[in-house]
Amino acid sequence: MQTYILFDIGGTKTRVAVSTDLQSFKVEKFDTPASYAEGIAAITEAVRTLNPATPITLVAGGIRGELNATKTELVSEKILTDWVDKPLAKDLEAAFVAPILLRNDAEVAALGEASFGAGRGYSRISYHTVSTGVGGALVSEGKVIATHNDLVGGPHTIEDQISGTALEQQRGMKPYEIPQSDPVWNVLAEKLAHALVNVVTAWSPDAIVLGGSMIVGDPRILLADITRHTTELLPEGVACPAIVDASLKDEAGLYGAMAVLATLEQSTNQMKGTWTNGLFRYIAGFFK
Repeated sequence: MQTYILFDIGGTKTRVAVSTDLQSFKVEKFDTPASYAEGIAAITEAVRTLNPATPITLVAGGIRGELNATKTELVSEKILTDWVDKPLAKDLEAAFVAPILLRNDAEVAALGEASFGAGRGYSRISYHTVSTGVGGALVSEGKVIATHNDLVGGPHTIEDQISGTALEQQRGMKPYEIPQSDPVWNVLAEKLAHALVNVVTAWSPDAIVLGGSMIVGDPRILLADITRHTTELLPEGVACPAIVDASLKDEAGLYGAMAVLATLEQSTNQMKGTWTNGLFRYIAGFFK
């Protein structure tokens, strides 16, 4: 029996799961520690609680922030500052004695929604999460071909305007403490729409999938307002694609990791004898 560890390390919450069939998983969720050492310990303890069968075949998942060229550690991050320049991939490999795939959390979540969630049935979707931070990616035919940073020119341009962190700094209260009737939610919808106009004109997605607590939470940036503003802002003659709520909520990253591994499972017979090197060459093809 194969055993896979899936993870999603966000600015507020971390989710760790175990799957044996790559169709379902058991999950543990906890607050992401500010301390890197405490974070590694918490991930290890969560896996111990899930009691997976050993040996573990592969570990895969995402973390918010900018990764280095080899996708082994964070090099830039505004919230998990103590996690920057720490050997994340190496430490997880040592903890679970298995190869690890590490990517940006929004990229992995995009694959999750494309494969298991609201993006199913579309060949080309743009996924964006608005939560503690903001991120996203373009998925075409099951592969990430562009990222949020490619589009906006940096990780923090739109994040500083519409993220939950930005709203809390502006208003001095948690987003969930601001009533839905407050005009700020419509203001945020319009700001997000300006970004989505860039998405539509640059990426031409069949559908835009929006997730994160600022989108699917309560209160929230309303989908009707986002669609209305985006439609009004698009150039004449450019149609607004379907804009839909993400359906996997806070587990999209786990589903994304599972999606990559499920496809890998179908191809393992072609990779016998070249497991480690072939594995990473194969998985790298899911990301730009």
